[in-house]
Amino acid sequence: MRRAIPSIAILLVSLFSFSFSVPDKPLICREENAHQICIFRIKRSAKNYWEYRAWVSIDDRPRPMETYNCRDRSVMRSDGTRVSFGAIDPIDVVCSFFEKLSRY
Repeated sequence: MRRAIPSIAILLVSLFSFSFSVPDKPLICREENAHQICIFRIKRSAKNYWEYRAWVSIDDRPRPMETYNCRDRSVMRSDGTRVSFGAIDPIDVVCSFFEKLSRY
């Protein structure tokens, strides 16, 4: 029984780590202000439809998951700080993602 516990723990940890990894292939890439912005994973908030949680990369440099508030035009970083959008923030790509899908 004692040998089974570490085996089960290793199995659970490996399954858990693979379930939250960012996919290799982006859902969409767009050129914005001479920068390539790619969305790897995006999820719309059920409670606040103007908020999106997204994993993006800018110029092939991945960024951690951030919450994009399309109504206030701000970003909630993974450490909990809220900042306004910068010059190369992927706000336009993230906020227009579901708009483009609904057109087709």
